[in-house]
Amino acid sequence: MLDLEIIDDHQRLTDKQIVLLQDLIQYTAGSLEIPEGECSVLIVTNDEIQIYNRQYRGKDMPTDVLSFAMQEQGDPDFDFELEDELPALGDIFISYEKTKEQAEAYGHSFERELGFLAVHGFLHLIGYDHMTEAKEKEMLDLQKRILDAYGLSRS
Repeated sequence: MLDLEIIDDHQRLTDKQIVLLQDLIQYTAGSLEIPEGECSVLIVTNDEIQIYNRQYRGKDMPTDVLSFAMQEQGDPDFDFELEDELPALGDIFISYEKTKEQAEAYGHSFERELGFLAVHGFLHLIGYDHMTEAKEKEMLDLQKRILDAYGLSRS
């Protein structure tokens, strides 16, 4: 089981939405057979995520989700089997405003979009990316399978 922290400094999420995030990320980790680890999800504003997007990706605009993995993709030294402490998987930043905008634009619930972004961010933490068409298809298919199995299908 992950040591998971949900941080919503602006207190925009309901208790039910926080529980959804916790359950869904734990479900995702279990589905992918990810052993214990540490992960944080931070719910931020468009202004806050724009700062990180500019600083770390060179894109001066808000985005929906950013992931900062502790493991470099393909790092052979990363090991989930640490003896004394849980491995730090990383942090996921989700823009509350972008989540709301995209839910409305796609015609589904805020919770479905929040779940999609959380799973998307978590998959990045464990090494998935969408840098090629094939990898994007693999990642999107996996996200859909996880969300559908969890009960957050797109409707």
